[in-house]
Amino acid sequence: MNTPTHSRLLQFALRLVGFIFTFTVYPLTRIWPSGWAWHTGQSEYLSMIIGIYATLGVFLFIASKDPLQHRSLIWFTIWSSIVHGGIMAVQAIQNPAHIGHLYGDVLGLFAVAGVLMWLVPKGS
Repeated sequence: MNTPTHSRLLQFALRLVGFIFTFTVYPLTRIWPSGWAWHTGQSEYLSMIIGIYATLGVFLFIASKDPLQHRSLIWFTIWSSIVHGGIMAVQAIQNPAHIGHLYGDVLGLFAVAGVLMWLVPKGS
């Protein structure tokens, strides 16, 4: 893939992930709680996670303007998504009540990590 196209795809991916993290995590917990919310009812944990991901989403928007200057944030997003998704995958497998998460937030985080890892410039 040539550099300008690759750079534009990375910028687009950062904007898309930024949008998803900022604006769709909360609605997904309401629409599909068995795939996105680990607790029923009002949860302080859920509010905290939504706040963290919304903040990360805003910074991914900012990073999309010049991804090469924000490689550490992109790599943080990749690795934190892998770690968070991996922990949730184990928990979902261990507790059948949470198996829907394998098709919701776990899959979503692994997809984010995979796409960004594929698009981030190699050697960065």
